[in-house]
Parts: sequence; C-alpha cells; structure tokens
Amino acid sequence: MDQTDTKTDDRNARHRQRIRASGAREVLFQLPDETLALIDDIKKRQRLPSRSQALLQLIERGKEAIQKSA
Repeated sequence: MDQTDTKTDDRNARHRQRIRASGAREVLFQLPDETLALIDDIKKRQRLPSRSQALLQLIERGKEAIQKSA
C-alpha cells in the first residue's frame, strides 16, 4: 500500500468515526435502478442535499403509514 492509499484510508476512517459520533451509521445498499431514480427524484424535487436525506424521508413516510394503519 502506498502513502496515498494510507492517507485516503485514514481520512475515510476519520469520516466514519465522525458519522458514528453523531449517532448515525454509514451503510452500502444495492438498489434497483428504478428505486434509485425515485430517491434521486425526491432529492431533486425537495432540494435535499443528499440521497440519504431523501431515503430518510421515504422511511419516515413508511413509518407514518404503518402507524396509521395499525
């Protein structure tokens, strides 16, 4: 491993540590193209800064729907 790889790994580790410290986790998802397109559409229409926030909104809507039907 060269020095550039080590610096990148260190930077990524610090980034993940900051995420964990904020109470969040970083995960990798494999999604169908149409699902990703939906997330991107929500992100664009609501002017959200990230796909993560669009995905969180979808999850919150789903939770609300489940609570209403229970």
